[in-house]
Amino acid sequence: MPKPPKLPQGMPSASQVLDFIQSSDIPAGKREIAKAFGLKGQEKIKLKALLKDMAEEGLIDGSKSAFHRMGGVPKVTTLRIVDVDDGELIAEPDNWDPEAPGKPPRLTIREPRPRPGVKRPPALKRGDRVLARTEETEQGLRAHVMKKLPSRTEGLMGIVEIDKTGKAWLAPVDKRVRQSTPIADRGEAEAGQLVIAERVGRSERAGVKVIEVVGDPLAPRSFSLIAIAKHGIPHIFPEEVLEEAPRAAKLKLSDKTREDLRHLPIVAIDPADARDHDDAIWAEPDGQGGFNAVVAIADVSFYVRPGSALDREARKRGNSVYFPDRVVPMLPEVLSADVCSLKEGEDRAAMACHLHINADGKVSSFRFTRALVRIAHNIAYEDAQKAVDDGNPPEYLANLWTAWKALAAARDARNPLELELPERRVVLDEQGRIASIAIRERLDAHRVVEDFMIAANVAAAKALEAKTAPVVYRIHEPPSREKLIALRDYLATMGKKLALGQVVTPGLFNRMLKDISDEAEKALVMEAVLRSQTQAYYGPANAGHFGLSLGSYAHFTSPIRRYSDLLVHRALVDAYKLEQPAPPGSIPATSGLSDRDRASLQQVSDAISQTERRAMEAERDTIDRYVAAWLSVRVGEVFDTRITGVQSFGFFATIVGLGGDGLVPISTLGGEYFRYDEAAKALVGTDSGTIYATGDRLKLRLAESNPLTGSLKFVLPDADASTIEPRGSRPQERRGAGGPPKKAGKFMVGQRGRPGNIRHQGRKK
Repeated sequence: MPKPPKLPQGMPSASQVLDFIQSSDIPAGKREIAKAFGLKGQEKIKLKALLKDMAEEGLIDGSKSAFHRMGGVPKVTTLRIVDVDDGELIAEPDNWDPEAPGKPPRLTIREPRPRPGVKRPPALKRGDRVLARTEETEQGLRAHVMKKLPSRTEGLMGIVEIDKTGKAWLAPVDKRVRQSTPIADRGEAEAGQLVIAERVGRSERAGVKVIEVVGDPLAPRSFSLIAIAKHGIPHIFPEEVLEEAPRAAKLKLSDKTREDLRHLPIVAIDPADARDHDDAIWAEPDGQGGFNAVVAIADVSFYVRPGSALDREARKRGNSVYFPDRVVPMLPEVLSADVCSLKEGEDRAAMACHLHINADGKVSSFRFTRALVRIAHNIAYEDAQKAVDDGNPPEYLANLWTAWKALAAARDARNPLELELPERRVVLDEQGRIASIAIRERLDAHRVVEDFMIAANVAAAKALEAKTAPVVYRIHEPPSREKLIALRDYLATMGKKLALGQVVTPGLFNRMLKDISDEAEKALVMEAVLRSQTQAYYGPANAGHFGLSLGSYAHFTSPIRRYSDLLVHRALVDAYKLEQPAPPGSIPATSGLSDRDRASLQQVSDAISQTERRAMEAERDTIDRYVAAWLSVRVGEVFDTRITGVQSFGFFATIVGLGGDGLVPISTLGGEYFRYDEAAKALVGTDSGTIYATGDRLKLRLAESNPLTGSLKFVLPDADASTIEPRGSRPQERRGAGGPPKKAGKFMVGQRGRPGNIRHQGRKK
């Protein structure tokens, strides 16, 4: 193999960097670029600035560990096979950002060549996911498969439907899947049942085979099962994990090797329906205008040791997943809901973060110990808030609130991003039926806990940095230049300016929102600002936390439910010599970072970032299904809504105070032609000038509510009655004369409605 040409040594130009990134056989990050051009000392600092400029100019994308050309794909990435063209497999990036401009890039797949004596892997087919190395060639993008990844069950869960010819079909419960799939083998499944299926052949026409019958799709507690199966969330613990958990739970606690904090009235403030209790807090005045405080966090690292079966499963799960009717825990219940959980009146192992808060609300010093605690009270947010509001709270709460006011003043001076993100809360009765759905009220009690947790998380990151120890940072990067340009162009349509020459800070967005008095306009701008933000992730290379306006931030406070926090605890154990070995023969001795932890910190950070996104999608999907079920008996009613997004085919709206996004198809807006203004994210009527734009408030009639997919459909209040789905109709009751049944809950609009029926809705130019 010929050697690659030697690169000129010294500070490269932008074009030389771009050429190197595109021609490199391995992912090219800052380190690889510096090595290739022989950069040292100050030249590395200049390279960092050059790479930042290139990213802002839209030349490159990615992270400091792996850059790629803007609009291209990373050197090593996950792909999904989407098509077959003249026998060649075509793939697209598996996690392509739907808000990214243009269509996702397509790559031609190159499967591994067979090797003598090595069994050839099964042929790849449409829908398969692969890890691949990519390259740009004169013929276009190519991908060389490194390995096939486990398939997701997306689209392979659905309702059995039988048409009038007797043929069985799988109607999807995923609103992104448009078509029913033929069932080749339904086994014991009956019409109307929710099932899990797998493909039986290379061709989609070969259909699917039912492998599990879940049951009644509209029964209580079915919605979370749909999400678990759809997103492939591990929810059954292996036998070896269940056997190991009780042994770990029996580890003895000693006040000889731990700091004894049982005398302090430490309190855990949590949701009323909390399944576990990670954190508890205490504070008191120091007599000099400041405060001494303790943030006590469950010492999960004492029980879950590196290399154990518990650890392997926790790493695989990445985090707990919370649904209205159940939790899929990262750890078995004997640990997550019992021994590790900080319960009132019980001795518990804790990692204690001691904070000193000065009169200005800044943390002036901190230290970490392994402690023994006895929680004085487990109290719900609402109860804590009521006790304070009544004017005579117990001393432990009064001290916490006073210390928090100092922390809050320091937070306000830091000016983190302030966006109103309402959280929907589903309350179930004892039979698992929906009792109520509402937006969770935001209380000072929530802010008290959050600000103490943020202070402890910052302290953990800084404590590890002080020892040059490994850190799994929680990273939230500033908005990309591309998204800022889109935001600037959008704001321009509203007569507002966003100068990109200035340093973009959270405070810039806060001031912009504060200056807007009209609530409808503020909602518009807030939606736009939210869309401009990047997604937070975990990583060992610090890039700060833009949203919180912090230079160093790590997750330390929830190790029962987040693997990232467990890794931070282990790093603190090593850095500050807090090791407490387990007795020989029970579980692994060490509770600090293992060699595997240190060697694979980037890989595990990437993995838990993905499991976090998976959990968020599953939780959101489930809430959407519960909301749709709650609304299914209110089809035909008119609701106050707010537009959350606009596309060329219609706009999406959510019910104010409840949530649940639903589509208003453009075909239901009447006979007038509507033009899609992409920059303004609006539909504009060419005759009346009526505008439908993100953030607008308007009344809409609920036309369809499908609990199986979580999808809603709205129409204008005076739309043709034929566009409204009958109340209480079950999708499996509607049958065609032959061929695939309609998608569950799908209703095709038969006419465009009456001309001029929208002039009282929307805004005028």
